[in-house]
Amino acid sequence: MTTSNASVKPSALETATVPHPLEQLSADEVRRAAEVVRRYAAGAGLGTLRFNTVMLREPPKRYQLAFERGAVPRPPRVAEVVLLLLWRKLEGVHPLTSPDDNSEAEAIMKASPVLRQAVAERYGLSEAEIDEQLMCDTWACHNAPRHLAGRRLMQGFLYLKLRGGHDNEYAHPLDLTPIVDLNTREVVHMDAYDRPCSVHRGPDATGHNYSRSLVDTGVRPWRDDIKPLHVVQPEGPSFSLDGPVLSWQRWRMVLGFNGREGLCALDVGDYGFGLCANSLELGCDCLGHITYMDAVVNNAKGEAVVIRKAVCIHEEDAGIMWKHWDCRTGAAEVRRSRRLVVSQVSTFMNYEYAMYWYFYQDGTIHFELKLTGILSTRAMAGWQPHHPTSVCPEGEAAAAAPFGVRVAPGVNATVEAVPLPPGGDDNPHRNGFRMVETELTRVAAASRNHNFNTARHWSMKNPFSLNPISGRPVSYRLMPAASPAVMAAPDSLVARRAEFARKQLWVTPHVDGQRYAAGEHVVQSEACMGLGVWTAQDAPLLGSDPVVWYSFGVTHAPRVEDFPVMPVEVCGFSLKPDGFFAGNPAVDLPPSRDPASKEEMGRAGGAGGGCCALPKSKL
Repeated sequence: MTTSNASVKPSALETATVPHPLEQLSADEVRRAAEVVRRYAAGAGLGTLRFNTVMLREPPKRYQLAFERGAVPRPPRVAEVVLLLLWRKLEGVHPLTSPDDNSEAEAIMKASPVLRQAVAERYGLSEAEIDEQLMCDTWACHNAPRHLAGRRLMQGFLYLKLRGGHDNEYAHPLDLTPIVDLNTREVVHMDAYDRPCSVHRGPDATGHNYSRSLVDTGVRPWRDDIKPLHVVQPEGPSFSLDGPVLSWQRWRMVLGFNGREGLCALDVGDYGFGLCANSLELGCDCLGHITYMDAVVNNAKGEAVVIRKAVCIHEEDAGIMWKHWDCRTGAAEVRRSRRLVVSQVSTFMNYEYAMYWYFYQDGTIHFELKLTGILSTRAMAGWQPHHPTSVCPEGEAAAAAPFGVRVAPGVNATVEAVPLPPGGDDNPHRNGFRMVETELTRVAAASRNHNFNTARHWSMKNPFSLNPISGRPVSYRLMPAASPAVMAAPDSLVARRAEFARKQLWVTPHVDGQRYAAGEHVVQSEACMGLGVWTAQDAPLLGSDPVVWYSFGVTHAPRVEDFPVMPVEVCGFSLKPDGFFAGNPAVDLPPSRDPASKEEMGRAGGAGGGCCALPKSKL
């Protein structure tokens, strides 16, 4: 068996209606790309095909920019197809594990006589109870026993649903961990404690449910003090979506989507952010006047799968953009901030990752990743209620999530505050500091960690365009947020594979094929095949069209309050204009006053002032 990356000939994808060069493949393009591959495979005698991903191969960056300038013809549409070819042994790399892989792995586990016998003997379940109650969360298998090296594996975490299909199985973990070979379709290994762990079946176990059909409202009734809150736009939204081109205020962007990254730039190489995308619900996942975008991915047969409403686009109020009250005239000028939200949510078995891109009227971009869903629990041998990661009887949880994102191109510099030498003409009162900019001209020097003590941020500049006020190159600041260090030892498998997480900032020369921070095929890898390789040579960055990579994440120390379903944990970063404009780009926001806002008069009473009108002078 082998993994194959194939590019379908551009002529095979030409259509009468010409899509944007960066637009996701349509369902018809996926179908025709798969058919081209099938015909080629049949002629070459390659045998059975299993499709992993079918997605757009974006045109080379230089060519795309030249096309946008009108200097070259429209780039051809090319589909990149990742296949599993069942004709010789796989060596070295594995493609991501798709939803089809996960479903088949669970079916293999539940049908395994070895596993069923172990569950029956250790937990006293009948055949019918195993069929109805046993759940197998399937995960990519890393650090597998050495005798299984080279096989395409998935591992399973086992749970029981004791009260029907909506029961929270994560409150009832089992101690068995089977490993399946997806090619031979059998359980090839299984780990377990010496003695079976107990499964919590007591009456208070119902308190570990979150589904509306099982929550005991007699014990814990729904809150009755929440009044409706509606988002109303009488004239509709201020944005428009034309195909993949989204326009709003001064913003214009192309929305791309593929099975691996999903909406844009965030790589999940084990499972595929896009393959696991949710269909979002109006009034629940998104509030207000919503425009949705469908996503097109594929299944193992090479058939197009359309995920309805995978991307949500809407506007929302974001508080005050700017304000000043003149103490001499009593006049106040205030403008509300509005932001455009482009979002997607993906589910990986127990866990949800909600991705939000926020675009602001002052040119700021903020990316926010919200982690929610259910903690992946495991059975504990000799469980004690005082264990620091216990979230339910007989269960504990742990989670750490590093992410790597390809942010933007640009010449890069580190900017941070440095105290001035005390005394002297520059700092007579010993409290002065200045912002120092250090150019990052080589790959090794550009590998950096954040430092909040010095207000460190990074500047992405265009040296060929100068700001008319400052005379300096126009730029954007990459503003880091708190992101913990990797806890794994440097020689551990986790640290070797996640080399990108060792630093927050990396900068590399642009190479069209370098797309993912951890590398192209990461499942069961032994080392980082992305930034760990690309930064091994200390290449120069000046004149190289550099690419900025930013790593961020959370080390989640679980709380009891994170169960049975977890309130969001948030991480992300911001991009802010720095000398990109000739002044505040939001100063042209018109004065406004929301006529739907009402003042609730409490005991204190009082008359409200005019925030946007001109009050009488106090002078």
